Amino acid sequence: MKMRDVVLNQIRHRETPEFPYTLPLEEEVAERVDAHYGNADWRKKIKPYIIGVAAVDTDPKTPIDSRYVRDEYGGIWRQDMRPWHLEKPPLAEPSFAGYEFPKPEIFYRPESKKMALRTCADNKDSFIYGTLGWGLFERSWNLRGFENVLVDSIMEPEFFEEMLDKLMNLYLSFVEYTADLPIDAILFGDDWGDQRGVIIGPERWRKFLKPRWAKIYKAVHSHGKIVMSHSCGSVSEIIPDLIEIGLDVLESVQPEAEGMNPYELKKKFGKNICFWGCLGSQSTIPRGTPAEIQAEIRKLRREMSCGGGYILAPAKPLQPETPTENAVAIIEAFTGEP
Repeated sequence: MKMRDVVLNQIRHRETPEFPYTLPLEEEVAERVDAHYGNADWRKKIKPYIIGVAAVDTDPKTPIDSRYVRDEYGGIWRQDMRPWHLEKPPLAEPSFAGYEFPKPEIFYRPESKKMALRTCADNKDSFIYGTLGWGLFERSWNLRGFENVLVDSIMEPEFFEEMLDKLMNLYLSFVEYTADLPIDAILFGDDWGDQRGVIIGPERWRKFLKPRWAKIYKAVHSHGKIVMSHSCGSVSEIIPDLIEIGLDVLESVQPEAEGMNPYELKKKFGKNICFWGCLGSQSTIPRGTPAEIQAEIRKLRREMSCGGGYILAPAKPLQPETPTENAVAIIEAFTGEP
């Protein structure tokens, strides 16, 4: 069975003889693993079950100086610290008066699209998705500032909807530009949750975001592609809604967030949606022992893939705070090779 078929079967809720996985690492961690093994040969052992390509740059930035950059929407960001920070949003007031909303063409990357075509041709055994990050909610607060957009969702609902409609139409254009690639899926990114729950609350999410994402997901499905979406934090309250509007795969699934215990989510929703992630990046990975980590990986494989519907992964790429011995334990558990 090809790696692509393994992934497709899991997404279609069929058990497979092997377990698909993805294992992203930040380069600092990867370099420490190189030093641990004395070479970089371990990288070749990680199977490319899933590969991402991009034809659209949803977040291009132009340097201003050594600290600051400007995005294509006009926002000013400070990027010399971790995490980077929005210093000045482009819309100081809840109005588009005097503001020129960017056209989709400025985000298209023909050279990246050519590279994506080559990647697809060279990796026919892998499941390939086109990536479209910075979704409707994230970009709304990029335009207005985080606190401002939360206030807008309550005090300026007409403006908030106008902003989301402009963003939705932009993303529908992105889908059209991406979907003619020979890919299996499109992966969106939009962080709806924090540790406690949906940031704007489930009711406002259903009012403002659900109908717009429904249109975008429908557009993806109209091209015969699978819909995948990343969200950090707790989104358990809206998983039934995500299933209703056509989400096929939910990525990240941070087990530390409220209501996001992956084993409980599997019992409630596992027949209707595929989960991708679930290995705790705030708990198990940085704080567990190598033996505890490997035991959790075995449990995830055993319980989450029962009946299909699971892709093993850390909830976030292995972060700099990951101890080297823990990164090695994860690599060896994922690949099955000491």
